[in-house]
Amino acid sequence: MKSFRDKRRDNRPPAKGRTEHARPQPETVPIRPEARQQRHETKPDDRSDPKPAPRILARREGILPTERLPVILEVAPNQDYALLDSGAGEKLEQYGPYRIVRPEGQAIWQKALPARDWDRADAIFTGDTDEEGIGRWRFPKVPLGETWPMKHDGIDYLGRFTSFRHVGVFPEQASHWDHMASLIAAANRPVKVLNLFGYTGLASLVAARAGAEVTHVDASKKAVGWARENQEMAGLGSKPIRWIVDDAVKFAEREERRGSRYDIILFDPPAYGRGPKGEVWQLFEDLPGLTDLCRAILTPKPLTVVLTAYSIRASFFAIHALMRDTFAGMGGTVESGELMIREQSAGRALSTSLFSRWVA
Repeated sequence: MKSFRDKRRDNRPPAKGRTEHARPQPETVPIRPEARQQRHETKPDDRSDPKPAPRILARREGILPTERLPVILEVAPNQDYALLDSGAGEKLEQYGPYRIVRPEGQAIWQKALPARDWDRADAIFTGDTDEEGIGRWRFPKVPLGETWPMKHDGIDYLGRFTSFRHVGVFPEQASHWDHMASLIAAANRPVKVLNLFGYTGLASLVAARAGAEVTHVDASKKAVGWARENQEMAGLGSKPIRWIVDDAVKFAEREERRGSRYDIILFDPPAYGRGPKGEVWQLFEDLPGLTDLCRAILTPKPLTVVLTAYSIRASFFAIHALMRDTFAGMGGTVESGELMIREQSAGRALSTSLFSRWVA
């Protein structure tokens, strides 16, 4: 399914008048010709595949993994990114050289910084603040280009002002990236990573830099193009990353039939989405089957499976129970909770998403 990662909503009930829609594809500039030559983009290869029968799910036997909850994974301000302040339905962030103002429905408290600090913003997202339509960026100082150079932990990538308020990175995910990199480094063996709904590729680049062989899947050709640009910009063009434009569920089903297996699987599905051939994804209906598929395509000695959910109106206990049931009999631990960003001004915590991860 298309990740639609540039039109996220928070996991709280929507604001008055909000409705649920698919997240649109990110807007990107064309890939540089030299980037095309260096990396092969794999397109869906299921044209001749028979339509698979619906996956039959049954509760697995075996002892449930141990559990650890609630787990709050926090990202603090750093030289690459900082949540400077938030409140009154907005957030003020520092992305590299730029100070950016964007809507934030969960910031129901009052701003801590004075208006003069907010007025220093380089870019302000305006228009459809409920995220249900295309908006625009206003540049109070000087007009800015569509993209600008950014860094995450020494990895260069492109920030981009999209028409749906997002800029191509979700800093709260850094907690998962650090955890994954440490597992890869400690494994002392070849590690294969599958990144489903991979969006602009920061997780894939972190994994590749740590020494893993990575398969990156997203149904949006534009998002994969942006991810490939990021690979070249990061100087990681020689790293083994397979870029695939495909429906995440169909790709995982084929991997199961082909006997392909992975040590680490990341998946970050939308609440609702459509695949490149009109496939419909409904999170509450389809997440159990995809989670089961992820278990089925693990290696005999897997490391972790990480699920992040940004757009569901549920407690993390729901996805926690799903993950424990799915990985029954495999040992390990299921850790679940929320990803959050610590605010620089008043130290408040802005929660961004739910997560659950099984760790062998």
